[in-house]
Amino acid sequence: MNRIALVTGASRGIGRACALELAKAGNKVALAARQVDKLEEVAAEIRALGGEAFVVALDLSSFDSIKEGFSRVTKEFGRIDILVNNAGVTKDNLALRLKPDDWNMVLQTNLSGAFFCIQQVISPMMRERWGRIVNISSVVGQAGNPGQANYVASKAGLLGLTKSLAQELASRNITVNAVAPGFIETDMTNVLKDEQKTRITQNIPMGRIGAPEEVAAAVRFLASEEASYITGNVIDVNGGMYMR
Repeated sequence: MNRIALVTGASRGIGRACALELAKAGNKVALAARQVDKLEEVAAEIRALGGEAFVVALDLSSFDSIKEGFSRVTKEFGRIDILVNNAGVTKDNLALRLKPDDWNMVLQTNLSGAFFCIQQVISPMMRERWGRIVNISSVVGQAGNPGQANYVASKAGLLGLTKSLAQELASRNITVNAVAPGFIETDMTNVLKDEQKTRITQNIPMGRIGAPEEVAAAVRFLASEEASYITGNVIDVNGGMYMR
């Protein structure tokens, strides 16, 4: 059976890799982000593979944008079976200097935005008695990171949200899990200087930076039929950077 997946932040990095991986697994994929032109490039890649893709503009800081975007996807594909909450922003600063607007923007986008996306799919998934929700958290949501109090709080919040919703929705055959990437090669990490990357990789037992495709493989598994008895869990994709 063809499943319908929606991936937020699908225009680049981990989101793009997740969209491509889910398409390769035979799912129809809705690509959501603010940059529609970048999404069109990913959609073209999926279509070149023989898959189906639909592009939708989505601003996670706006509830109205979320509601409208999900409505458009449902109108196009009929339903949403798989939701990957990947989109996220950073606005780093030391706690002492963190402005209220920077705190609110990061929490609104990364945590509240993810929750409101989930709200859009709960009722349809319950009716279908099948659903997969995968939240992309972060190793820093588990271990903390100085200068990122807002981002860390949002990613730690996603882990708590994952476990609460997993308990609420399990009886309807809807699984809710999280993936916590470590240091992954993306636009977000490319801004770091070489010496910073070297210092970070020294703390990774596997001694290298991860690839977005390695995160996407975990997402693909959690979204599959094979993961039907896994819920409320966190898969760490971090090269051993943090071990619980």
